[in-house]
Amino acid sequence: MAVIQRSRTDKTGSVLRYVVLAIGALLFLLPFYLLIRNGLSTEQDITSPDWKLFPSTLHWSNVADLFDDPAVPMFRSLVNSLVIAVVQTIGVLVISGLAGYGLARIPFRYADAVFYFIVATLLIPAAVTFVPSFVLVSSLGWVSTLRGLIIPGLFQAFATFLFRQYFLNFPRELEEAAALDGTAYWGTFWRIVVPNSKGFVAAIATITFIGSWNAFLWPLVIAPDKSAWTVQLALSTFLTAQTINLPQLFVAASVAILPLVVMFVFLQRWIVEGVERSGISE
Repeated sequence: MAVIQRSRTDKTGSVLRYVVLAIGALLFLLPFYLLIRNGLSTEQDITSPDWKLFPSTLHWSNVADLFDDPAVPMFRSLVNSLVIAVVQTIGVLVISGLAGYGLARIPFRYADAVFYFIVATLLIPAAVTFVPSFVLVSSLGWVSTLRGLIIPGLFQAFATFLFRQYFLNFPRELEEAAALDGTAYWGTFWRIVVPNSKGFVAAIATITFIGSWNAFLWPLVIAPDKSAWTVQLALSTFLTAQTINLPQLFVAASVAILPLVVMFVFLQRWIVEGVERSGISE
């Protein structure tokens, strides 16, 4: 009797979990539905008080109109954002990864002082460094160039902090075995540490890519020319114009989040593994 009651309790718990997960999934997908639905509608369909799940006619021409708009270089902005996000992500992984490994594993006198200095920079508001950064970039002639958008973000203190904390807990046995074979720190890092840290590296890459892709304030300051616009600057033009084209705004937002969705779909297994092993969620 107790076994039957326990079985019923387990089934009820499973059903409740699936119900909660289904509701959570629907709430998560709701913004994507609204983007697609409104992006393929007309202005009248969006503002009409008679709401429909989907309009009677899907206007796929809205996508073509978005990329044909001479006032907003959407395609060029997407390419710029992709280049900036990819290069910055690779740069952060290499530079911050090497810095974090050096602080965690290579003994030198001022390792702790350097680490505390890096952590202290996280306490400085970004707005404080904007003017000096702009003056420096401007003096180098990098205004409205990809160099001015990419290079200042190649090193991130937060990523260095995470790498150091992760490498402190990395199994020393693997590194000691490499040292016995005569491998130096450089070879150990690339041949032993990196291949065994794919999950964590994927998590940091995702965080960095999303932050770079969604950056708005720095590109707004450093890229006044349309040729250097990022996708976020292109999106902002739909909100600051005197007349707002709602269908194009929703289409542009859908196009802007597509690379992030694709990246998450392909890296989700490594992302979850990396978050679990790094303790980012704690």
